[in-house]
Amino acid sequence: MEKHEEDNQTSPTEFLLLGMGDMPTLQIPLFLLLLIIYLVTMVGNILIVVLVVLDQHLHTPMYTFLGALSSLETWYSSTTLPRLLTSFLTGDRAISVHGCMAQFYFFSSFAATECYLLGAMSYDRYLAICQPLLYVRRMTWKVCLQLVAASWLVGVFVSATVTAFLSQTNFCGPKTIDHFFCDFTPLLELSCSDTSVVTLVSFIVCFLSIIFPFWFTLVSYVCIIATILRIPSSVSRKKAFSTCSSHLIVVTVFYVTLFIVYLLPRRAPLRQLNKVFSFFYTVLTPLVNPLIYSLRNREVREALRK
Repeated sequence: MEKHEEDNQTSPTEFLLLGMGDMPTLQIPLFLLLLIIYLVTMVGNILIVVLVVLDQHLHTPMYTFLGALSSLETWYSSTTLPRLLTSFLTGDRAISVHGCMAQFYFFSSFAATECYLLGAMSYDRYLAICQPLLYVRRMTWKVCLQLVAASWLVGVFVSATVTAFLSQTNFCGPKTIDHFFCDFTPLLELSCSDTSVVTLVSFIVCFLSIIFPFWFTLVSYVCIIATILRIPSSVSRKKAFSTCSSHLIVVTVFYVTLFIVYLLPRRAPLRQLNKVFSFFYTVLTPLVNPLIYSLRNREVREALRK
């Protein structure tokens, strides 16, 4: 009993990621499925980056943002899937504390960057549809690159802030993380120290990196849809909507699953459901993004055929 209490008070050197649960009969099928998803995600997103770089017709702000998003998705997927694949292949679910913090840092920075990048893309579509006469003057190549760089810088900064506070937390008690990657809430559940400061910091960061870009994107699309509905010609309305429909689908899938994950209570009956929705926005969203843009975008399809 004394030994057990002593272990609980000792700061662990590693955590155990429970992953998708104990399903020994499904280890190989899940490994093959995730491997296919990862390969398709990497090939699809890298292909879009290559198309945007090589095809002169795609050297516009809209496709520059698309290339930046696809580049981000390759890194985003690589923070969770390789580790998950390794655990399925070897059965080793242990991850060091430093490795866990590193995974959380990169994952959260890429997620925050994606929120801002999707917001920048919605601003690009707002200018193109609502203020077409000012589009060329306002959305210059310089402004486009500045928005992409700012998205990355903000993502890196806010993630570093939360990670710095989280790393100062004392972890004790169970060393198991009931998730398939090191996320904020599962890590905080293992803390045995006062978490009020890190919780407050994370709330502020979530507002700056998730809520603010979401509302900016939402307001942009309210203006876009209102402008499209005022277009008298049905053909022109369809053409205008087609220029932003792919981005709207990506935004909807990303934010709906993101909000469900972080607003859904982490009670025992809902934890598996939480993992399912986490799987959607961490694994499936980077997979479907290149498919949505390549299948719904005529210029991308033409570049792909070339």
